[in-house]
Amino acid sequence: MTGSVLDLARPDILELQPYQHAAWDPALERMHANEMPWRAQGDNTRAGLNRYPEPQPKALVERMAQLYGAPVQQVLVGRGSDEAIDLLVRAFCRAGQDSVVITPPTFGFYKVAARIQGADVIEVPLLRDGFRLDTSAVIDAGRRAKLVFLCSPNNPTGNLLGEEAMLQVCCALARQALVVLDEAYLEFAGRPSLAGRLAEFPNLVILRTLSKAYALAGARLGTLIASEEIVGLLKRIIPPYAIPASTVDEVLNLTEAPQRASAAARIGTLLAEREVVRQHLERSRNVVSVHPSDANFLLVECRDAYAFLAAGKSAGLLVRDFSSAPRLTRCLRISIGTPDQNRRLLAAVE
Repeated sequence: MTGSVLDLARPDILELQPYQHAAWDPALERMHANEMPWRAQGDNTRAGLNRYPEPQPKALVERMAQLYGAPVQQVLVGRGSDEAIDLLVRAFCRAGQDSVVITPPTFGFYKVAARIQGADVIEVPLLRDGFRLDTSAVIDAGRRAKLVFLCSPNNPTGNLLGEEAMLQVCCALARQALVVLDEAYLEFAGRPSLAGRLAEFPNLVILRTLSKAYALAGARLGTLIASEEIVGLLKRIIPPYAIPASTVDEVLNLTEAPQRASAAARIGTLLAEREVVRQHLERSRNVVSVHPSDANFLLVECRDAYAFLAAGKSAGLLVRDFSSAPRLTRCLRISIGTPDQNRRLLAAVE
């Protein structure tokens, strides 16, 4: 790619003077940020909740870089992947002028973020044969857009997109669009991240999250991995104190080596349970098909989706109804639960 990937960004964002937050120097006592000098009663946090948190906490960025095998200068942390999606759309799409590409059925927030920004949305549906990427159609649409959102494993279908197909999109759109690859469920798929290909494809952006595999959905911590130029641009528009100090403390504590080993063990258990649930559902009289999954959930086509939902509720269990979504008629998405939850659900639907 000749030139800079920032040639794709909004010119007004490139010229924006970012908010100048209070200088961060932990070696000095703080009398410059209009904070209360005393902690709140009962505050036992590491840094003190009376103090504004570090804008991009160094220890947290280093931990995420270690976790995902990326250089620290290519890492941006935010409040879940949702914030990263929103930042990308705002930085690269001018309202009423620019577009994003999505590949439905897929994660709904890509479209919402684009609409909030006033960007157009070009939909290139996944192929009916296994929800595969329509590579040539995505490339054609990407030439008329600034961002192409791909989700692999895809939500709500559960399947991995073809690696070569995704890299082909990156290569074809090198000078025309960013390819944003959402790897929220990658830990369940047993496949390496494409973050290792960033040097070859500077228009590639990777999204990762602690919400799924690391059981930290409530912490709201997402990671964007991209070229240093893109990370630098997004730092200009992310809110200055995006990550709460309490989240920093908890994430650092809960991503230490013992917790990572525990997460890996739980993933193994969940994958085994996914297979148990799949086999039982395939024998169910109310199930037409169970789609192959590389994620922590199953997409199930039912003969009577409402009866399935009612059976789950009778056992105190809730599954996600996608039956009204285009191309997902009578489909439900079932997150794999504990062995007890899974068996209660299977018993109820029979």
